[in-house]
Amino acid sequence: MSTYTASDYSAFALRVASGALFIAHGLTKLLVFTIPGTVGFFESLGIPGIFAYLTILAELGGGALLIAGVAVRPVSLALIPVLLGAWWVHSGNGWSFSAEGGGWEFPAFWAVAQVSILLQGRGAFALELPVVDKTLGKFA
Repeated sequence: MSTYTASDYSAFALRVASGALFIAHGLTKLLVFTIPGTVGFFESLGIPGIFAYLTILAELGGGALLIAGVAVRPVSLALIPVLLGAWWVHSGNGWSFSAEGGGWEFPAFWAVAQVSILLQGRGAFALELPVVDKTLGKFA
């Protein structure tokens, strides 16, 4: 039986909240903006359309893995470039994410949250998968 610390519960709360937000953003791109709309938006910024697919996959898959607590550190590390890309996209819109087109403070904060998850690890209530845990060791 494991004894969790306040730090473990904190890591759990941050990774689950972050994972839920990634899933929400991925579903928005998939169901609201649609895949063709998201691809068109990326291409309008000069970003190849393939990155729209990769972003949706990263947000949905990465969000699910964070919530489950699987490969948390590699997943959070992989999601940081997605958030830095979002920061870049919104950087011309000003500070506040409530600005037209969204500002850059939310993606910047979220990137810092991913760094925190990367440093803390999975915390409490993570799904234990022996193959992943053995392969990644302490980096899981």
